[in-house]
Amino acid sequence: MAKHVRYGLIGCGMMGQEHMRNIALLPDTSVAAFFEPDAEMAARALAIAPSAKSVPSLEALLAEPDLDCLLIVSPNFRHVEQMMAIHAARPLPLLVEKPLYTDQNDAAKLAAFRDTYPAPVWVAMEYRYMPVIADFLSRANSVTGGIKMLSIREHRFPFLEKVGDWNRFNRFTGGTFVEKCCHFFDLMRQTLGAEPVRVMASAAQSVNHLEETYSGESPDILDSGYVIVDFDNGARALLELCMFAEGSAYQEELSAVGPTGKIEAFVPGPGRFWPEHLGPAPVAKLVTSPRQPQGPQVHEIPVDPMLLDAGDHNGSTFYQHQRFVALVRGETDTPEVSLNDGWAAVAMGLAAQESARTGQAVDPRRWM
Repeated sequence: MAKHVRYGLIGCGMMGQEHMRNIALLPDTSVAAFFEPDAEMAARALAIAPSAKSVPSLEALLAEPDLDCLLIVSPNFRHVEQMMAIHAARPLPLLVEKPLYTDQNDAAKLAAFRDTYPAPVWVAMEYRYMPVIADFLSRANSVTGGIKMLSIREHRFPFLEKVGDWNRFNRFTGGTFVEKCCHFFDLMRQTLGAEPVRVMASAAQSVNHLEETYSGESPDILDSGYVIVDFDNGARALLELCMFAEGSAYQEELSAVGPTGKIEAFVPGPGRFWPEHLGPAPVAKLVTSPRQPQGPQVHEIPVDPMLLDAGDHNGSTFYQHQRFVALVRGETDTPEVSLNDGWAAVAMGLAAQESARTGQAVDPRRWM
């Protein structure tokens, strides 16, 4: 019989609640306790996990005796300080939401944490676990004959409202290319099996949040841009982000091309945002296009409706927890998304932010 895994959760906002819904779908797994300082979010969390204990502080959570692992889903700028507190008081297996960090000045702290933390650390890069992207990753090299060009497009809705509006400001998020796009930089490294050596970006705040003010301060986050990344194996990747394009049929589109063919993945956005009058929401699809013989082949990759209802990430949060729980139980030895993976994705985002600001190419290895 499988060991029952009990989570301690830090942060139960929108994404924290998605984690809770997906944890509830796993056998012999539950949220035992959580720390959420906002009363409304805490009440919503208890509605999802009524047997969980709500505690008043991180310290109180770490003092709970019956925990097997911890999950950080707090605002970005809190991650590092909470990781340090966990290290000092209760170093359990840890799943940390992206981005791993936001401030380049935290690099020394992270290095010390990485070198001394005695338990596994997994960075939550959910996009790897979307079924259609998992298929894309597994087949990309064989279809293309070795990827030379990779393109990732995200056309989506604007940043949603968060408690305290922290996601409207670069100093709290790390910037849009860190907060939103570290997922895609992680996918670039994963798909190409290579490391970035140069980042070039052009971006702006073109449409969203222009009329908003918070305590007299206007948001400074980007809402659109392009990022080109050169990799050490000679491959190149492009990210295209637009956060005022929620009318799109597909939210993410990935394309990899090599000497023998092309492979594409198309990922629909959250079903709850799809207009009812348009009928059923689109289904994820994978398209393979060999050069010889020519002829695209379309493969629909449906996701269990129960998983679609549990979150906004095409079922990926469930599959990520399934693998993390196996790690906690000792059924696997190594996190699939390491602290170094999370670190590299943020470094690429920081480089993109700087390139967009200065107009110059930036070497992301200065932060890696």
